[in-house]
Amino acid sequence: MSLLPGSPHRRASIASVLATTILLAGAATASAAEEAAKIDTGDTAWMLVSTALVLMMTAPGLALFYGGLVRSQNVLGVVMQSFTCMAVITLQWILFGYSLAFGETHGGWIGGLDFLGLAGVGQDPNPAYAATIPHLVFMAYQGMFAIITPALITGAFAERMTFKAFLVFTLLWATFIYDPMAHWVWGVGGWMRELGALDFAGGTVVHISSGISALAAAMMIGKRLGHGHEPMPPHNLPFTIVGAALLWFGWFGFNAGSALAANGLAANAFVTTHVAAAAATCGWVGIEWLQRGKPTVLGAASGAVAGLVAITPGAGFVTPLSAIAIGLLGGVICYYGIRLKEMVGVDDALDVVGVHCVGGVWGAIATGIFASKAVNAAGADGLLHGGPGLLLTQVAAVVATLAYCFAGAWVLLKLTDALVGLRADQDDEYAGLDLSQHSERAYVLGSVAD
Repeated sequence: MSLLPGSPHRRASIASVLATTILLAGAATASAAEEAAKIDTGDTAWMLVSTALVLMMTAPGLALFYGGLVRSQNVLGVVMQSFTCMAVITLQWILFGYSLAFGETHGGWIGGLDFLGLAGVGQDPNPAYAATIPHLVFMAYQGMFAIITPALITGAFAERMTFKAFLVFTLLWATFIYDPMAHWVWGVGGWMRELGALDFAGGTVVHISSGISALAAAMMIGKRLGHGHEPMPPHNLPFTIVGAALLWFGWFGFNAGSALAANGLAANAFVTTHVAAAAATCGWVGIEWLQRGKPTVLGAASGAVAGLVAITPGAGFVTPLSAIAIGLLGGVICYYGIRLKEMVGVDDALDVVGVHCVGGVWGAIATGIFASKAVNAAGADGLLHGGPGLLLTQVAAVVATLAYCFAGAWVLLKLTDALVGLRADQDDEYAGLDLSQHSERAYVLGSVAD
């Protein structure tokens, strides 16, 4: 057989070698792609646990925290709102909410309908978001954030919004406020993400959005009957402190889970979360002690939540020592945020604005100050590490979030009022929403005659 140049046999041999090389290269590329998107059982297990932890934050965590703060005739109404969010928002998320938040971007403003009804969301990973866990797990984890965020707003209008108004407003708000915000910040191509704004676990998406929307709700619905003239103390502070402890516990899934893997970044977020909560508890209790003469259980619970809110955007970008500063200042700043509410006369019944809006704003700005690429190479250096540009970006993201969410919530509240009315009538409000909205009482004291 001749292998001289130009011979048919030589040409056939060369073609065979080239074909084999191409096939091997293609197989190697496919193998590399398959390896890159391979499910990691450790990451998946951690994310399943984190998903459950974040769900627990809504109920029993937030339900007990808010339930203890209202008067006894309204505790079931508040608990029902948190519990209902777990059901209603889950369905909204699966049907179209997830697609609006994480579908293919449309100009950086909203996701498309790629994942409508979970089309294409299965057991294989989606490498665009998380390459080592099933797409279903990522979807479910993000869904827990979608659940708790509107539930946070309920504290602002506690004891006076009808249940049907709550349902309508919550569905509208999740669709037109939360889903776009999630896309802006976390969606591939989202404009805030492209701008370079950092939000590790929801400072803008969850806390500022819900906190400023809570301000719109409190202003529009008006004060509770008797507010400022009648005492309205929390009816069950043990509920509240247990709820705060459950929120602290669940927040490990909220922040450390946002690493989307069981790795060093998750460990950093875990530690910074705990440290900030501890520091904020000390900061709040300390300033309260100085200002009012005695430390309170309510102050300790509020301080812990304030610290958890403040560290949320930076948990995966800052060091534990920075988390101490963020938490300590967060506790003090949120304490005065609540005092400011009292001065201006807005009846934010359960201090959503003072804790979540003020704490979220501080946390986002603090991320722009303390963030370090030594902690997370995918992040950026903040002001203290030679990156003043990040601070400006964070401020821009905060301003945009405040403006969009306040205006959007105001419009949606007006629409809800036009459709079903917002507020319970006076007789129903005096009787309590437990009885007037649900025909139930949380507590039955004494015997009931046959």
